[in-house]
Amino acid sequence: DDQIEQERVSQHLAGGCCALAAIYLMGKFYVANAGDSRAIIIRNGEIIPMSREFTPETERQRLQFLALLRPELLGKEFTHLEFPRRIQPKELGKKMLYRDQNMNGWAYKKIEEDDLKFPLIFGEGKKARMMATIGVTRGLGDHDLKVFSSNIHIKPFLSCFPEVRVYDLTQYEHCPDDVLVLGTDGLWDVTNDKEVAGVVMEVLTSYEPNDPCRYTMVAQELVVRSRGVLKERGWRLANDKLGSGDDISVFVIPLGGPGNYT
Repeated sequence: DDQIEQERVSQHLAGGCCALAAIYLMGKFYVANAGDSRAIIIRNGEIIPMSREFTPETERQRLQFLALLRPELLGKEFTHLEFPRRIQPKELGKKMLYRDQNMNGWAYKKIEEDDLKFPLIFGEGKKARMMATIGVTRGLGDHDLKVFSSNIHIKPFLSCFPEVRVYDLTQYEHCPDDVLVLGTDGLWDVTNDKEVAGVVMEVLTSYEPNDPCRYTMVAQELVVRSRGVLKERGWRLANDKLGSGDDISVFVIPLGGPGNYT
């Protein structure tokens, strides 16, 4: 992240990205995630999550706590409190549900002038945004990202530190159909874990266990199905829903099976 900050000046490069890494070391897989990509292990048909997405919703309490400690980061335009909806001036003095950085549930408070500011976190699901700008809260870069039409920097809220999960391969017997799947949000936006596992099993069973290209074909199939088919109304999935409009990158890594392929 520091290197990207330096290169944005020397190389005139802006922007940022998420990061998902898998490292095999001494019999263990270490999966590190900073962003909204995802990794799962499929072992004997069972799905084992190896990461979680970092979004304004999943990291609400961290973001609110930072805003509480450093209110100057909000530029006097945002409130760190969360409300079910945007508050109107006519609701001053009335009671409304809210929650802060210490709360999992909701409580009531009397609406004050400061509560009329735009919330730090707004929206739900994939539409959730931090300061109405970005929908992911960990990653690399974005040092120059600002709130639209303002001088408020987003970067202080974006963490470059990943969450790391460990999987010990020595604890289980793995067959050639056991895999680690790494995918960007373009895959997971339109495909859930169970559907991905279904495609994995479907494609793998159509190839011999010692055929090394079977894993590449699974990754290719996941990309193709998530993108969909171009029709008059845009890219469509098999169920006629919109295909993914985001980057779709997929790795499928075998966890076991024959060591020598022919």
